[in-house]
Amino acid sequence: MPTGPIIKEGFPLIGAMLLLAVGMAYFGYYSIAIIFFILALFFANFFRNPKRVIPTDADAILSPADGKVMEIANVYENLYLHRECKKVTIFLSVFDVHANRAPIDGKITYRQYTMGRFLPAFKEEVGFENERHTICIENEKTEVLVTQIAGLLARRIVSWTDLDSQLERGQLYGMIKFGSCTEIYMDKDVEICIEKGQHVTAGDTIIGRLSHE
Repeated sequence: MPTGPIIKEGFPLIGAMLLLAVGMAYFGYYSIAIIFFILALFFANFFRNPKRVIPTDADAILSPADGKVMEIANVYENLYLHRECKKVTIFLSVFDVHANRAPIDGKITYRQYTMGRFLPAFKEEVGFENERHTICIENEKTEVLVTQIAGLLARRIVSWTDLDSQLERGQLYGMIKFGSCTEIYMDKDVEICIEKGQHVTAGDTIIGRLSHE
């Protein structure tokens, strides 16, 4: 589980770019060295792991990802929950933090990884056709289904948990490399606290609250 300011999966890429930059500079290819140095900075930025202040509201459902809210809809979830739900779709650009965080406390009661294509993450059909990883997190109050979806540049979905893992709200549980989309399905009576087009941050932004009616 990542704990430092840079996610460990980024170290090989950052290190390779820095070595190439030093090598090119040593042989006098300064322009190429600058390009590799810029790439090293890009990878360091992409794999960053900023600290987040996790809200203490027990009824809050947190955003599982950084990015722009592309859709808020009432849908029927037919993969695992099999009921009417509220769905929020978040698009992550290559400049967003790509580490995903648990939206609620709970146990992972379902997990499915699906191979697929690599369509652009903003296309509507990516949730059905692209590589994706879905987990359900359940506690005594509710359960949510979260799907990591690979995008045009993404080629690997990383998971740091397994079935029956116990997650704390805001805990890192995985990431998607290089451009992606995250979907979260919640109970239909959840009060949505965000708007379409809003930028949200994982483990920090409250996207919904449980209803007690």
